[in-house]
Order: sequence, then C-alpha cells, then structure tokens
Amino acid sequence: MTNVDPAANRFAPGTFSPAPRPAARTAMLLAQTRLELILLLRNGEQLLLTLFIPITLLVGLALLPFGGLGDDRVDKIVPAVMMVAVMSTAFTGQAIAVGFDRRYGALKRLGATALPRWGIIAGKSAAVLIVVVLQAIVLGLIGVALGWRPEATGLLLGALVIALGTFTFATMGLLLGGTLKAEVVLALANVLWFVMLGIASIVFASDDLPTVVNVLARLIPSGALAVTLEEALRGSIDWFGLVVLAAWGAVCAFLGTRFFRFH
Repeated sequence: MTNVDPAANRFAPGTFSPAPRPAARTAMLLAQTRLELILLLRNGEQLLLTLFIPITLLVGLALLPFGGLGDDRVDKIVPAVMMVAVMSTAFTGQAIAVGFDRRYGALKRLGATALPRWGIIAGKSAAVLIVVVLQAIVLGLIGVALGWRPEATGLLLGALVIALGTFTFATMGLLLGGTLKAEVVLALANVLWFVMLGIASIVFASDDLPTVVNVLARLIPSGALAVTLEEALRGSIDWFGLVVLAAWGAVCAFLGTRFFRFH
C-alpha cells in the first residue's frame, strides 16, 4: 500500500470564499472598545455622572462666593473636579454598567463569542480611559476660561496621575460590578461615591487638618487622587498618594481577576 500525503488533498488557502476565521486580536479589541464607548456616551445617566455634574461643580465653585478657598481657588478647584470626574466614570459608572450587563446576560453572551475574557475587560477599560481623556480636555478648557494657567510640566504629571487614578477606580468598579448583584451594585456604588466625595472634600476644603485625619483621608483613593493631582498640576510629585493609588489598584485588580464573574 502506498502512503498518501494527507496534505496533497487539501485545497490551497483562498480557494473558497468566504473563508471564515477569527478576527485579529487587535480588531476584536478595537470593535469591543468602540461598542463600549458608544454605550457609555449614549447613556443619559452616564453623561450626567461624567460631564454635567463635574462641569456644574467646576463653574459653580469657581464663580460662586464660597469662602476658604483662597486667591488661587481655580488652581484648587480644577484638580478636585477632575478627581470627581475620574471617580464618577471609572468607578461608579463602570460598576453599575458591569453589574447590569451581568444581570441581563450580556457578558455571558460575550463570553460565548470568540472575544477572550481579557478582551471584554480591556475593551471596557479602554472606553473608560477615552471618556476620562475627553473629560479632562473639556474640564481643562473650561478651567482655562475661568483663569486656570497650568505649566507644561504640571500638565504632563497631571496626565500620568489621571491615568493611574483611572486604573485604580476602574479596577474598583470592575471588582464591585463583577462580584455582586446588580441591585446591590447600584446602591453600593452610589453610596461609596458620596462617601469618597465627602472624604476628598475634607482634604480639599481644609488646609489645617490634624495630621492623623489628613493621613487617614489620603489613604482613601479619592483623597489620595485629589491631593496627588493637585500637587502634580503644580509641578510636584506626591509619592505617598502615588503609592496609595497603586496599592489600591493592584489589590483590586488581583481580587477582580480572581473573583470576577460573567454571569
């Protein structure tokens, strides 16, 4: 019996059309990011959290006669409002969106496609980062119109801190939204948003806090980001805040990878 080469009976690639095959990973990631970005931008609640509330805070705090902010009030207000924007988009909005995607089975159906798990998470994170960049640009332009004059070094450091803060809050949002029921996520995410906003406002509004209170407030991600971003936009580095943000992000990323559920 003669041996027949199995490859001899195969057709050359491209002989038949269509020739279905998995898309490249880059193409899948871009498509998922585009989908998540569209869902973020067309959601009214998300727009309220990501743009309307931060813009209202920025204009109101800059123009209304609130006391205790000093002569350089715009220099303090802009980083504080940017912190609120990052927290709203990366944490609260992300947690609620993931929680209800799990409830309605959207993530489970995505998990049955050729898109890998990392692609789902990466697409959501990339969409959040794009929205945060747009927020920073809009709020920065409004801040400039109100008299904010940052230096180039401060802008570069501020961009790096915003990226780290986005990573930290996004991992927190994915951990919360990927482990609890949607109704619990909705309530808890909003409560935590108000609590962290209150903690950040303590650091923001008072320059003469007791050392213990100041340190405890800065151990919370919102307090750490508020102070670190303010210092960065002034051209200096707050290493304590960077370590706090990185630690929260690393812990939440580890827990999220371990306990995140798609259904």
